[in-house]
Amino acid sequence: MSLRPAEEQLKVALEGALGVPFTEGNEVVPFTNGARIFPPMLEAIAKARHRIELLTYIYWTGQVAIDFVDALVERARAGVEVRVLLDGIGALPMPRKLLRRMTEAGVQARWFRPVPGFRLDHITHRTHRKILVVDSEIAFTGGVGIAAEWEGDAEGPHHWRETHFACRGPCVRALRAAFYQNWMETEFDAMPMLTPTTPAAAAGGMPVQVVMSSASYSFSAIAVLHEALADAAQQHIRIVTPYFVPSEETVGSLVGARQRGVEIDIMVPGPHVDSRVSDLAGSDAFDPLLKAGVRIWRYQPTLLHAKIVTVDGILACVGSANFNQRSQSKDDEVALNVLSPRLCAQLDRQFADDQRSCERVSLWKWRRRGGLRRLAEIAAYFFRTHT
Repeated sequence: MSLRPAEEQLKVALEGALGVPFTEGNEVVPFTNGARIFPPMLEAIAKARHRIELLTYIYWTGQVAIDFVDALVERARAGVEVRVLLDGIGALPMPRKLLRRMTEAGVQARWFRPVPGFRLDHITHRTHRKILVVDSEIAFTGGVGIAAEWEGDAEGPHHWRETHFACRGPCVRALRAAFYQNWMETEFDAMPMLTPTTPAAAAGGMPVQVVMSSASYSFSAIAVLHEALADAAQQHIRIVTPYFVPSEETVGSLVGARQRGVEIDIMVPGPHVDSRVSDLAGSDAFDPLLKAGVRIWRYQPTLLHAKIVTVDGILACVGSANFNQRSQSKDDEVALNVLSPRLCAQLDRQFADDQRSCERVSLWKWRRRGGLRRLAEIAAYFFRTHT
């Protein structure tokens, strides 16, 4: 596919910054909220002929938790090879009877760095990836967890706002590799990884770069990615994230982009948050960003959990990574950079739709927030790298 000059420039910049090439011939399709996310995932599982690989940070409770086990058990009993990898902390609330049902049916279920038994240096280093691969032909990734909180259509505080993505084409191979990068820590056997069921055929016209990131004491791939997106933008950046705790370097890059004339909009949760510490710890970034002219929006109806960055209407960065220091340094993450004006237009329309349910944060109002809030922000600041 022939790229426009701006697209080619961004492609070359990201390949140079991250050392990962784009693959051609992909199709990435967004789905909003559980009511539209879960049906295609369950349908793909039901159609599996050879192999299913599921990795998730969150597997909690609710009807959807039962539905996924039902679907995986049925396929395992039909002779499909099924592997499920659950984070040892994020998926702790999963009912053990569901886990037993899977293992009794022949599902190979493993815990990633389980408790008890993990090493001290693994306590805060988790896999935050959400990946489902079916027959090496279709993959799903994004922010969705398997839990009641994602059921419904974001119609109230108990049903979260989410965006997840179905992927076809060569990028599926890289998402599968991200699954096995974590699976190999629980079972050191490379054979499943080396024997895909079918080659991932071209499925569309989207160039995709898959970025895998692991815990790092320096700049991880996700940290480099966030810096690169801010530095490469020429017109506008739109960021959607449930946990906005940027590093000083990232704040500096965003302020620098704004000083170059780049329009920047950031959407974060409003009154509904599942991590109060994260909400407080990121507050120190608001003042310099608002002062520079960055627009910050707080989503009001429910918890906003989507993780999306669009740049100049030509590149969408999606996946499991939040725009925070935890994703940049402590968690295993996966991100897809998709060069597609069509996908960007879809996601930018979603942003505009969600804006109607937001309150904009003004610099004047922000500087007049209460003293108790400021004290809580100071206390939370010391935990910013963990949130």
